[in-house]
Amino acid sequence: MNLYDAHNHFQDPRLVAHHEQIVQHLQAVGLKKMVVNGTRENDWPTVLKLARQHEFIVPSFGYHPWYLDQRTSDWESRLQEHLDAIPSAVGEIGLDRWMKNHDREMQERMFVTQLRIAAERNLPVSIHCLKAWGPLLELLQYNPLPDRGFLLHSYGGSAEMIPRFAKLGAYFSISGHFAHDRKAKQLENFKSVPLDRLLIETDAPEMWPPESVNRFPLHGINHPANIGVIYEFVAEQLNQSAGDLADQTAQNFLRIFSDL
Repeated sequence: MNLYDAHNHFQDPRLVAHHEQIVQHLQAVGLKKMVVNGTRENDWPTVLKLARQHEFIVPSFGYHPWYLDQRTSDWESRLQEHLDAIPSAVGEIGLDRWMKNHDREMQERMFVTQLRIAAERNLPVSIHCLKAWGPLLELLQYNPLPDRGFLLHSYGGSAEMIPRFAKLGAYFSISGHFAHDRKAKQLENFKSVPLDRLLIETDAPEMWPPESVNRFPLHGINHPANIGVIYEFVAEQLNQSAGDLADQTAQNFLRIFSDL
């Protein structure tokens, strides 16, 4: 099967020491492409370097809401420079009300600025959201969006909101974390995602699957080659064959991340 990881952080320092072995494992499980998401100015150069080294990497550059306090005065021009350097996506960006002492106004301002950049360039954008699905929907409704759509990574909103996001162009990705028993409600909600908007992600080195199905244990972090495990899990939940799911998600991935 041809597998596509819609969202991870291969540049994370916890994975760097294992890159050579990880690449071998990714080839073995049939990975074709994976989107590697930058989170702040400090890691954008590493994402760019990795994308130039590996054809299977789709680079993505953005400011994650957790790191907005690290921004420099010229962060926006540096983001534009990285987007100019290589075919790429925008992300990971988003809203996070789970954070303690979060600056709501700053989050929304940074999110809208990066969303505008994605819309102007018609680039796919990967969006993080925790405890802010209503505000996110409102911002998406009243701001320009890329024609090719956007990804709500590891979607944790309600089933009722899925059609409203989908109408705006949303794709929805699911990670191995949904296989944990405590995620049963979110998993049930995810079954409402239209098949033509479904994507699979690892979010490595985070969001690891349960140890019982973790085929690539890596010192307490999530190995990107667990992408195969997640495909099998999602196929079982949707009563599909793994092959049919792989074919559908490949079409979806290549539609939103075309030419990248």
